[in-house]
Amino acid sequence: MRTLIENLNFAFTVDKHDTVLRNASVVIENDRIADIGAANEVKARHIGGAFEKVIDGSMLGICPGFVDSHVHLSETLSRAVFPDNLNTRAWVFNWAKPFYAHITEEDEYWGALLGITEMLRCGTTCFLDMGSQYDPGIVIRAMDKAGIRGITGRHAADNRPAELPRGWTEEMAAHHFFPDAKSALKVLEECVTRYNNTLNGRARCWVNIEGKEPCSLELHVGAVALAEKLGVGTTYHLATSIEEAKVCESKYGCWPITRVDNAGGIRKNLVIAHGAAVSDEEVKLLAERGASVAFCPCSSFKLGKGATAIGRYPEMVKAGVKVGLGTDGVSAAGNMNLMRQILVVAGMFKDARMQPDIFTARQALRAATIDGARALMWDDEIGSLEVGKKADFILFDLDHVEWTPFYDPLQALVFSASTASITQTWVDGQVVYAEGKVQGVDEAAIRSKARELAAAAVVRAGLHHEDVETTTTLYDEGN
Repeated sequence: MRTLIENLNFAFTVDKHDTVLRNASVVIENDRIADIGAANEVKARHIGGAFEKVIDGSMLGICPGFVDSHVHLSETLSRAVFPDNLNTRAWVFNWAKPFYAHITEEDEYWGALLGITEMLRCGTTCFLDMGSQYDPGIVIRAMDKAGIRGITGRHAADNRPAELPRGWTEEMAAHHFFPDAKSALKVLEECVTRYNNTLNGRARCWVNIEGKEPCSLELHVGAVALAEKLGVGTTYHLATSIEEAKVCESKYGCWPITRVDNAGGIRKNLVIAHGAAVSDEEVKLLAERGASVAFCPCSSFKLGKGATAIGRYPEMVKAGVKVGLGTDGVSAAGNMNLMRQILVVAGMFKDARMQPDIFTARQALRAATIDGARALMWDDEIGSLEVGKKADFILFDLDHVEWTPFYDPLQALVFSASTASITQTWVDGQVVYAEGKVQGVDEAAIRSKARELAAAAVVRAGLHHEDVETTTTLYDEGN
């Protein structure tokens, strides 16, 4: 199947030079980009060439598909349930864990499918999911249905609290907390063996763990080492807030990243989720080790993680750390709209530091595309529009008030446009969102089922009561 999209108003290639083409054409052959360049040059190279489909791109712009570097598909049914007066640790232990304790495999499947439809509508073509509470196959079934690309895994921890907090259940604790790191890693290896490189390569499975206090140091280091052995990556939460950093310092005399690195656990196949509490010395350390960071701006805003106060994200980018953008779960960020993250990150540091040339629109777009792909170790195939890469991209409708008028497409994309002007999303050379619909699924039925399941899960978890605590001291003492 050969498709020509001709005379595009612009094309963001996001190559090493951040080339922006005007009046461009793209040739898609099956699942890959066969040619891209100035329209007249592409036309000359394909004189007499047969195309099954030709699309007039004169009122369209093209951009690489967005890469969500940190998302929780298993949380999708918790949208707008958790309040906005929680710090990270209370959010996790008092609200998220009870929610996880009371969702079923059916809940996870429909929640994942709902989240994927939202991502495709918002131009996200690839994601890194923290993983299922049960089995990665649940997420992969949803991916298969909707045609998206992504990485998932299985949640795992091994440092169970001596006494379970309110809302946690024995069933959840027994499934989520393994007796030790060795037994957790055994199951995670089985998951990778079974699910990695499925769906014709669109689905990958990593050695994912929860990270932070619920995981032992042995599990943090073991996950990275196992992933290295299996040729995949790992992701876990670390240095997510100043509260976590202070607890770590009081127990071990250093901040979280330094503690894990001292044990040999910070390596190039690791994506650290959040990384809000990072010192200047740790920025250098991350660059030297080749590790990546998934920054979730809206999650930081809602939970008060301190991105604008203590975050070193601009310094990370300057030092060469791979910084991707993530939405986090919908209960933390409110949505799975990566375009919102692009806008926020392109402005938050300018304002906080009163420095307008820091974390620019160009860097924001790279974080959402090629740098996210680099973090996910998938930049050989996705993240930019270049010959030989997968045909994963977004088409913007420029006959839209958001794009009327515009001169610089980069400024318009980051500061003017929203998902409202996305007209098509392509993954693997296939149109997966067009004409206002995610193809191949019944979105109305998905939303109806999600509302039904979410309401029941919230009640089972007791999160509808007004006396759920908003502070916690769990893991403050002991191991």
